[in-house]
Amino acid sequence: MTTEVADAVALSFDQGWGRLVAGLIGWCGDWDLAEECAQEAYAAAVVAWDRDGVPDAPLAWLTTVARNRARDRLRRRATEDAKLGLTHADATDEVAPDDAEDIADERLRLIFTCCHPALPMPARMALTLRTLCGLTTAEIARAFLVTEPAMEKRLVRARAKIKHAGIPYRVPPPELWAERVDGVLGVLYLMFNEGYAASSGESMLRVDVSAEAIRLTRALVDLLPGEDEVRGLLALMLLTDARRPARVRDGRVVPLAEQDRRLWDRAAIAEGTALVEGPQPWGPYAVQARISLCHDLAPRPEDTDWAAIGRLYTLLPPTPVTELNRAVAVSMTHGPEAALAMVEELSDDLAGYYLHAATKADLEARLGRLDDATASLQVAIDLAPTGAERRLLRERLAVLLSGR
Repeated sequence: MTTEVADAVALSFDQGWGRLVAGLIGWCGDWDLAEECAQEAYAAAVVAWDRDGVPDAPLAWLTTVARNRARDRLRRRATEDAKLGLTHADATDEVAPDDAEDIADERLRLIFTCCHPALPMPARMALTLRTLCGLTTAEIARAFLVTEPAMEKRLVRARAKIKHAGIPYRVPPPELWAERVDGVLGVLYLMFNEGYAASSGESMLRVDVSAEAIRLTRALVDLLPGEDEVRGLLALMLLTDARRPARVRDGRVVPLAEQDRRLWDRAAIAEGTALVEGPQPWGPYAVQARISLCHDLAPRPEDTDWAAIGRLYTLLPPTPVTELNRAVAVSMTHGPEAALAMVEELSDDLAGYYLHAATKADLEARLGRLDDATASLQVAIDLAPTGAERRLLRERLAVLLSGR
């Protein structure tokens, strides 16, 4: 296989997996079949594109192949067991290159289906990340800080629940939106985070994933214009993504304090700011958007209003990750000793989270506890999910060792 074909298949997967699977589920109604046939279509592309060249419309090519595979499977099932019937497989139309025009709506249908209230909230979000983003079970497990076998069980149960409960594949009527919107927002939030801070691999960013999360959230704002938290989530994404152009340089993660702030997207910052204007009460996404805004508005790192950030964190539910982030703000306003006590209290809850170990190392180094900081940094390196983050932590370790 040539490099050109390998790159084309990889790009089509990054940009088209969720679109392909969402469309297949909407067409055949079978989640497992849709994923299996999508995987087979990508495998077929490796051979066919290497032989015939990359098609002008890769997604349409993949969709045609996947639908044909699904149609064949459904026909075989019908032959083996007439009770099953052929729900959608009577269709014989081939997929035209512009069949992907309604993709955004198809993906929103998928999210709303995954976020049915009959499913537990963690299962809703995990299933959507698996199906829509194409994340592996291991990647999703890391995002939820659980083991891979535990996450696999959640996914299996969620798919079975959708099938046996007959949960419809559609955006529900407006009177049912309230019971699903929290799950939908949670899915879009995790989807954006996976794009902005990838959970595995060598690359820190998956720009296509974060961009699609922003597009889908914009669509949700149009669908639910009166929902402040939907606007808050869009603001959070924009205010965070505004810093993306300065976040990675030459394959290296650039810490916030070292970023070239001239590269930040000022239009995104302005749009995000407008979305969160107004008095309290603020929901969790709006609060996080305001925390991000505190960073965006600081001309220099030393101008950051850490006291305001610390106060904003007290408005969020006190999860272990939230408390870890609050500890960073405390360290900047009250010193590393007070913050380290907070971080150490989280050791059991965040034992497998690399940023806990990295934060602990930073505080220990600031207190002159270099041996402890070295040990904590090594733990962080071992736990870091991407090559870019491991390189950054190794650089910090080298600096620390050179100063001992």
